[in-house]
Amino acid sequence: MLSIFGVPVDAAYSLVSGFTGILTPVLGGLAAVAAIIAFTMAVRVLLMPLSLRALRGQAAQARLAPQLQALRQRYARQPEKLQKEMFALYKQAGTSMFAGFGPLLLQWPFLSVLYLLFRSPQVGGKTNTLLTRDLFGVPLGTHWLSGPGILSAQGAVFLGVFALLAGLCWLSARLVRRWTPIPAATPAPAPALVKAPSVKRAPTRTKAAPATVKTAPAGTKTAPAQAQPPRAPGGALIKVLPYLTVVIAAFAPLAAGLYLITSTAWSLAERALWRSRLSRGHGQEIIEVKADSPH
Repeated sequence: MLSIFGVPVDAAYSLVSGFTGILTPVLGGLAAVAAIIAFTMAVRVLLMPLSLRALRGQAAQARLAPQLQALRQRYARQPEKLQKEMFALYKQAGTSMFAGFGPLLLQWPFLSVLYLLFRSPQVGGKTNTLLTRDLFGVPLGTHWLSGPGILSAQGAVFLGVFALLAGLCWLSARLVRRWTPIPAATPAPAPALVKAPSVKRAPTRTKAAPATVKTAPAGTKTAPAQAQPPRAPGGALIKVLPYLTVVIAAFAPLAAGLYLITSTAWSLAERALWRSRLSRGHGQEIIEVKADSPH
C-alpha cells in the first residue's frame, strides 16, 4: 500500500468495519457487502459536486467542438495563433480546456483510497477483516483464478460480477457515444464546368465512328458526390477502453469487484440524471447526434 494513502485507508477501514458491525445483526453474512456498497455510495455523494462540474465541462466541450475544429484547420501551421484563439474562445464561453477532466482528477485520491481498502489484505499492519467476510460463500478477499476454479460455485459468483460490470460498461459507452457530437461530413466540391474553346480541324477523308454515350433516363436525379464522415482516430481503442474496468476486476479481490460495480453504476446514474436535467430545463446545452447505424 502506498504510504501517502496509509492514514486515509485506516480511517476508511474503521468506518466500514464499524458499519459492518452495525448491519451484522440484520443482514448476517451480507453485512460486509452492504457496508462496501453503502460506503462507496456515501463517498460518491460527497464527490457529486465535482462530478457534476466535470459533466458541465464536458457539455461545454461538446458545444465548442465544431468551432475548435474550425480553428485547428484554419491555424494548422500557426500553433501560437491557434493557442491564442482557442484560449479566447474558451474565455468567451466561460470555460477552459481542463473543465471536462480537471474535476475528475480531484476525485482520484478519494476513489484510490476506497480501491486500496477493498483490495489490501492488511490495513495498518493488521488483517483486513472485511476480506474475511463472504458473498454466497465466497470470501471477499478471494481472487478469480484462485481456489476451486472458474467452473466452481466461486467461479460462478465471479462470472456474475464480471457480467454485471461488463453490462454497465457497455451501457455507459453506448450512452457516451450517443451523446457525443459526430463531425459532419464535408460534401465534395463539384467539378467546375469549363467550356472548351472551339478548334477548327482540317477535313479528313476518314469518318470517325460516333462515340456511344450512355445518359440517364429523363427525370432521373443524380446524387451529388459526398465525402465520407471522418473517422475518429483510435476507434478500436475507444471501443475497448471502457471494458478496462472488467480487466481490473479480474485481477482484484471480490470486494474490489463489488466496489467497481457500485462506482461504475453510480457514474452511469449521474450521467443519466444530468442528461435528464438538461433535457427538461436546459435543452440548448445538449448536443445529441443519433447515428443511422445501431451501436
